Amino acid sequence: MNTQLVEQIAKSQVRSDLPTFGTGDTLKVALKIIENGKSRIQVFQGVVISRRGSGVSETFTIRKESNGVGVERTLLVNSPSIDSIVVVKKGRVRRHKIYFLRSRKGKSARLKEVL
Repeated sequence: MNTQLVEQIAKSQVRSDLPTFGTGDTLKVALKIIENGKSRIQVFQGVVISRRGSGVSETFTIRKESNGVGVERTLLVNSPSIDSIVVVKKGRVRRHKIYFLRSRKGKSARLKEVL
């Protein structure tokens, strides 16, 4: 009885308005940020280096280079703080987790694009 109730509540929390994306894709994630009582939207663009979990607790890690420093952010897929996700490029990778991008910069950090 309780497990059915938990599953029903979890299904209602899963978002269906987001595009399908995977590891290696370049995304633009628009995040709602609240500062001093004011709300604004900040865009974070980077490559998805991992995706884990399923259902409500599914997360993904997105990485970008900012002024020569690698910045990673782990986000919940179904988070209400995500305003929108736009897939900029589809990347072709052989691995599920592409943590090797952490040690690469510049041209060596490029991924093949799906045409």
